[in-house]
Amino acid sequence: QVRLVESGGAQVQAGGSLTLSCAASAGIRRLDRVAWYRQAPGKERELVASVSTDGSTNYAGSLNDRFTISMDNAKNTVYLHGNSLRPEDTAVYFCNANRVLVTDELWKYDIWGRGTQVTVSS
Repeated sequence: QVRLVESGGAQVQAGGSLTLSCAASAGIRRLDRVAWYRQAPGKERELVASVSTDGSTNYAGSLNDRFTISMDNAKNTVYLHGNSLRPEDTAVYFCNANRVLVTDELWKYDIWGRGTQVTVSS
Protein backbone atom coordinates (compact mmCIF):
# COMPACT_ATOMS: atom_id res chain seq x y z
CA GLN A 1 0.00 0.00 0.00
CA VAL A 2 1.06 3.55 -0.75
CA ARG A 3 -1.27 5.69 1.31
CA LEU A 4 -1.43 8.55 3.75
CA VAL A 5 -4.05 8.23 6.48
CA GLU A 6 -5.17 11.18 8.58
CA SER A 7 -6.63 10.77 12.04
CA GLY A 8 -7.39 12.81 15.13
CA GLY A 9 -10.15 15.04 13.83
CA ALA A 10 -12.91 15.78 16.30
CA GLN A 11 -15.38 18.34 17.52
CA VAL A 12 -13.88 20.82 19.95
CA GLN A 13 -15.10 24.02 21.55
CA ALA A 14 -13.59 27.33 20.58
CA GLY A 15 -10.33 27.86 22.42
CA GLY A 16 -9.58 24.15 22.57
CA SER A 17 -6.78 22.12 21.04
CA LEU A 18 -6.36 19.12 18.75
CA THR A 19 -3.50 17.12 17.31
CA LEU A 20 -3.94 15.54 13.89
CA SER A 21 -1.80 12.68 12.60
CA CYS A 22 -0.82 11.75 9.06
CA ALA A 23 0.58 8.22 8.96
CA ALA A 24 2.36 6.69 5.99
CA SER A 25 1.37 3.16 5.04
CA ALA A 26 3.81 0.26 5.18
CA GLY A 27 4.41 0.55 1.44
CA ILE A 28 6.09 3.91 1.97
CA ARG A 29 9.72 3.65 2.95
CA ARG A 30 10.33 7.36 3.37
CA LEU A 31 8.51 10.65 3.09
CA ASP A 32 9.95 13.76 1.52
CA ARG A 33 8.02 16.98 2.13
CA VAL A 34 4.58 16.73 3.72
CA ALA A 35 1.95 19.45 3.97
CA TRP A 36 -1.34 19.87 5.77
CA TYR A 37 -4.18 21.50 3.86
CA ARG A 38 -7.72 22.27 4.91
CA GLN A 39 -10.97 22.86 3.08
CA ALA A 40 -14.08 24.38 4.60
CA PRO A 41 -17.50 23.93 2.99
CA GLY A 42 -17.87 26.17 -0.04
CA LYS A 43 -14.27 27.36 0.14
CA GLU A 44 -11.04 26.63 -1.67
CA ARG A 45 -8.56 24.17 -0.26
CA GLU A 46 -5.79 26.09 1.47
CA LEU A 47 -2.33 25.29 2.76
CA VAL A 48 -1.86 25.26 6.53
CA ALA A 49 1.77 24.19 6.94
CA SER A 50 4.47 21.96 5.51
CA VAL A 51 7.48 20.10 6.89
CA SER A 52 10.49 18.34 5.38
CA THR A 53 12.41 15.37 6.72
CA ASP A 54 15.16 17.69 7.91
CA GLY A 55 12.64 19.45 10.14
CA SER A 56 12.33 22.57 8.03
CA THR A 57 8.82 24.03 8.30
CA ASN A 58 6.69 26.64 6.58
CA TYR A 59 3.33 28.09 7.58
CA ALA A 60 0.64 29.85 5.62
CA GLY A 61 0.01 33.42 6.66
CA SER A 62 0.06 33.82 10.43
CA LEU A 63 -1.13 30.30 11.21
CA ASN A 64 2.15 29.56 12.99
CA ASP A 65 0.66 31.53 15.87
CA ARG A 66 -1.78 28.70 16.56
CA PHE A 67 -0.54 25.67 14.58
CA THR A 68 2.59 23.56 14.80
CA ILE A 69 3.64 20.96 12.24
CA SER A 70 6.18 18.25 13.02
CA MET A 71 7.51 15.00 11.58
CA ASP A 72 8.51 11.83 13.41
CA ASN A 73 10.93 10.22 10.98
CA ALA A 74 11.08 6.95 12.91
CA LYS A 75 7.29 6.54 12.74
CA ASN A 76 6.92 8.00 9.24
CA THR A 77 4.20 10.21 10.66
CA VAL A 78 3.49 13.92 10.44
CA TYR A 79 1.50 15.82 13.03
CA LEU A 80 -0.42 19.07 13.07
CA HIS A 81 -1.17 20.55 16.47
CA GLY A 82 -3.66 23.35 16.70
CA ASN A 83 -4.47 25.39 19.76
CA SER A 84 -6.77 28.31 20.50
CA LEU A 85 -9.00 26.91 17.80
CA ARG A 86 -11.69 29.09 16.27
CA PRO A 87 -14.92 28.28 14.45
CA GLU A 88 -13.26 29.40 11.21
CA ASP A 89 -10.79 26.53 11.65
CA THR A 90 -13.66 24.14 10.95
CA ALA A 91 -12.69 22.16 7.85
CA VAL A 92 -11.63 18.83 6.50
CA TYR A 93 -7.88 18.60 7.01
CA PHE A 94 -5.82 16.72 4.43
CA CYS A 95 -2.18 15.74 4.33
CA ASN A 96 -0.14 15.63 1.15
CA ALA A 97 3.33 14.34 0.36
CA ASN A 98 5.15 15.86 -2.57
CA ARG A 99 6.74 12.47 -3.08
CA VAL A 100 7.23 9.21 -1.21
CA LEU A 101 9.93 6.56 -1.59
CA VAL A 102 8.45 3.13 -2.31
CA THR A 103 11.63 1.26 -3.35
CA ASP A 104 15.33 2.06 -3.22
CA GLU A 105 15.00 3.89 -6.53
CA LEU A 106 11.31 4.59 -7.12
CA TRP A 107 9.41 7.64 -5.94
CA LYS A 108 5.71 8.26 -6.25
CA TYR A 109 4.52 11.84 -6.42
CA ASP A 110 1.67 13.95 -5.06
CA ILE A 111 0.08 11.55 -2.57
CA TRP A 112 -3.07 12.73 -0.76
CA GLY A 113 -4.88 11.40 2.26
CA ARG A 114 -8.67 11.20 2.46
CA GLY A 115 -9.00 13.86 5.15
CA THR A 116 -10.17 14.15 8.73
CA GLN A 117 -12.94 16.43 9.95
CA VAL A 118 -12.27 19.17 12.48
CA THR A 119 -15.28 21.02 13.85
CA VAL A 120 -14.83 23.96 16.19
CA SER A 121 -18.02 25.05 17.91
CA SER A 122 -18.61 28.51 19.31
